[in-house]
Amino acid sequence: MRTEDCMSTPTATVADVAAMIDHTLLKPEATAADVAALVAEAVELGTYAVCVSPSMLPISVPEGLKIAVVCGFPSGKHTSAVKAAEAAEAVRHGADEIDMVIDIGAAKAGGFDLVQADIAAVRAAAPAPVVLKVIIESAALTDDEIVGVCRAAVAAGADFVKTSTGFHPSGGATVHAVELMHRTVADAGLFVKASGGVRTLEQARAMIAAGATRLGVSGSRALLSSEADGSAAGY
Repeated sequence: MRTEDCMSTPTATVADVAAMIDHTLLKPEATAADVAALVAEAVELGTYAVCVSPSMLPISVPEGLKIAVVCGFPSGKHTSAVKAAEAAEAVRHGADEIDMVIDIGAAKAGGFDLVQADIAAVRAAAPAPVVLKVIIESAALTDDEIVGVCRAAVAAGADFVKTSTGFHPSGGATVHAVELMHRTVADAGLFVKASGGVRTLEQARAMIAAGATRLGVSGSRALLSSEADGSAAGY
């Protein structure tokens, strides 16, 4: 069963949190060996998916572990045609999910029709059952802009809105942004992925309580052990 089909408990267990994680490796210097280690660690920790760069495909994963691949990453300043081609190629090479970055500048300029068209192009190139997550870089947007891009994602047929790439200087996920995104898309059946700066179980549980059903985390082992030892993981 997909984690987004389940209602989170008020205090998610470590296993609950693990099952919501996209275990992520997007560093430019990542190697095939690094990705193989990522997959092995994801299996050990019980995460929902691994999230990698498109150039790392194809990769081998055991049954039940999903493959998420970024698109238009990290700037979102690729043309829609390039994003669509990138998404289609990723799906051909085994991606189950696409995490695309919108054109943040279009959103800042109020061009939500352009944002919708951008998302729709990727949706057409990677139709269901591929899961489409839309990275909105929420820390760089006002509340009104967050609502606008979330509505564009709904209209374009996306499955998730996602807070952040984890690479933008404005920051990553906040409880406020997750709550606002959830309120905007939940009635339309979309879900929220919190990513960027989610480093501890306490932070993960706060995001889940705010409405997130998926988490983007690179330091998953440290996050999942942070309750016991106080350690923190980067994203």
